[in-house]
Amino acid sequence: MGLLTILKKMKQKEKEIRILMLGLDNAGKTTILKKFNGEDIDTISPTLGFNIKTIEHRGFKLNIWDVGGQKSLRSYWRNYFESTDGLVWVVDSADKRRMEDCINELQALLVEERLAGATLLVFANKQDLPGSLSSEEIKDVLQLDTIKTHHWSIFPCSAVTGFNLLDGVNWLVDDISSRIFTLD
Repeated sequence: MGLLTILKKMKQKEKEIRILMLGLDNAGKTTILKKFNGEDIDTISPTLGFNIKTIEHRGFKLNIWDVGGQKSLRSYWRNYFESTDGLVWVVDSADKRRMEDCINELQALLVEERLAGATLLVFANKQDLPGSLSSEEIKDVLQLDTIKTHHWSIFPCSAVTGFNLLDGVNWLVDDISSRIFTLD
């Protein structure tokens, strides 16, 4: 029995998934997490450091790490890469002037060895705001079609209304569980 098989069997018992939520500051990471968890989103301040939420969802225990996206904090992102099963990249669809920063940061993450194999969910957030780029436009800007190293999908969403958050998380859980919780 190989080490990978043993590790898969250990994870099988726990049904635990580690999700890292990243994105530029003000993209809506904390709002998405709170909205998905049914918490109040009226007063949200910038995340200085990180939040961890454990959510039971469809028989899985999701450990979600929401890490601040300010430029001064991005160099610390690597401290959270270990054992990540899924990466949620949150994009502020209404912030067109920072799309270049957004793609540069995402591309840097995708070459990280400790994130190899992690499923990538891109939330094109703030779809409720006028003038937001569509998820198709975000897909083009972020050059998602060129990603060959990760399973990925993009979901248009709104952290404020909750639009499409459940569908995105369900896709992420399905993709991760099909990779991790299968026994040879």
